[in-house]
Amino acid sequence: MQPAPLSSSPPPPFQRCFASPEPRGGSARASKPEQEAFIGNQAGGRVFLFLETYDFARDYAAYRTRGVPFVREPAEAPYGTVAVFEDLYGNLWDLVQFSR
Repeated sequence: MQPAPLSSSPPPPFQRCFASPEPRGGSARASKPEQEAFIGNQAGGRVFLFLETYDFARDYAAYRTRGVPFVREPAEAPYGTVAVFEDLYGNLWDLVQFSR
């Protein structure tokens, strides 16, 4: 059986991978107090999750409208446009549109 071809068009907004507010499936809960201390701080305050977009301005505006807290405003970097937001647990994500 052949895999379905990948689309060359970008996926619609909010149909990309995103963190669920409730652990499901393979997600695990902290089983002891020592583990609870690391919820939201797995990377020591650094970004370690990345969400690529094909339309940065559209998605940034939509996230702001929905109340997503951005901790670093949009900036141009050598690799593209990026802003940093925080999820429900304090993890930091890059919203990034790579230069093509």
